[in-house]
Amino acid sequence: MKNTDIHEIYLAGGCFWGVEAYMKRNVYGVIETSVGYANGKTDNTSYQEIPYTDHAETVHIKYDISRISLPNLLKRYFSIINPVSINKQGNDKGRQYRTGIYYTCESDREVILSEISDLQKNYDEKIQIEVELLKNYILAEEYHQNYLEKNPNGYCHIDLNS
Repeated sequence: MKNTDIHEIYLAGGCFWGVEAYMKRNVYGVIETSVGYANGKTDNTSYQEIPYTDHAETVHIKYDISRISLPNLLKRYFSIINPVSINKQGNDKGRQYRTGIYYTCESDREVILSEISDLQKNYDEKIQIEVELLKNYILAEEYHQNYLEKNPNGYCHIDLNS
């Protein structure tokens, strides 16, 4: 695996515990994840502060493009979220649980928009996934990292066996 094969994307899909666990367990080509808070109004925040700083619970994903393409990774992401829901996934409600795709490479933007356009064909309601350049990402507290590995019976709105 060459360093040029490693790409990154930031995905917000409700509670980050489930998104992280799903990506790590179920998506071939995902090589590293972390959970944190993205695209808020400040460069610092914490779990207690995110309702006030407007960050989204987000998973930073590093993936090997020789194993999975960005379109295929996004299709897997779409399969675990409700893309027409606003500020709600599963039982979690609030703007910190919004859906979003935050990119660092401008060329990813067109790929993301194309995939969302294809996804929209399956829905009458408007897709509500934010698509933005990553403005900021603050690593979440250690107890949130790999939470469902540490707490196998923890809450998760995603079917991790799908």
